[in-house]
Amino acid sequence: MKMIFAIVNNDDSNEVMKALNKEHISVTKLASTGGFLLKGNTTFISGVDDDMVEKTIEIIKEHSRRRTQIMPVDYAQYNPGLAPYPIEVTVGGATIFVMDVERFEKA
Repeated sequence: MKMIFAIVNNDDSNEVMKALNKEHISVTKLASTGGFLLKGNTTFISGVDDDMVEKTIEIIKEHSRRRTQIMPVDYAQYNPGLAPYPIEVTVGGATIFVMDVERFEKA
């Protein structure tokens, strides 16, 4: 058994959840915030059998699209007197962690 943690953009979370549930993959959905852009994310936690890991990852990837977004960078904190300068950043997609589960119990 494996434990999958998948961090996806809030804009994609409903589609990811629907797709996983459609395939009878149980997940727990948690609200989270990214440390770089300080934007809302959703973290999905799912315990799956070893033979379902790749299918679960494929579903998450399929429903988590990357997109670009313009973000102001506040250089004033580093160089007083400079105005914020917008930069283009890539957001979305998914960050996925897969870990071994030593023991599983459902009480």
